[in-house]
Amino acid sequence: MKFKAKVEVKLKPGFFDPEGESAKSALRDLGFPVIKVSVNKVYEILLDANTEEDAKMLVKEMCEKLLANPVKDVYSIEVFKD
Repeated sequence: MKFKAKVEVKLKPGFFDPEGESAKSALRDLGFPVIKVSVNKVYEILLDANTEEDAKMLVKEMCEKLLANPVKDVYSIEVFKD
């Protein structure tokens, strides 16, 4: 079966986000009353798996091996039948 997965990867609290800070500064320079900007990565993955649970396990493995750095990142996974 085909499944779609959405993975959001973001920095753990306490880690510096240079892209977010840069965007915040640029937006403030343009006159926007911005307090904080965070940059997160979103991956959309189409995959084959026997069950939704198998798909979740595969995506979790992808995160742990490549998509997220466990030292500085946290991630969330959503899996849908396609």
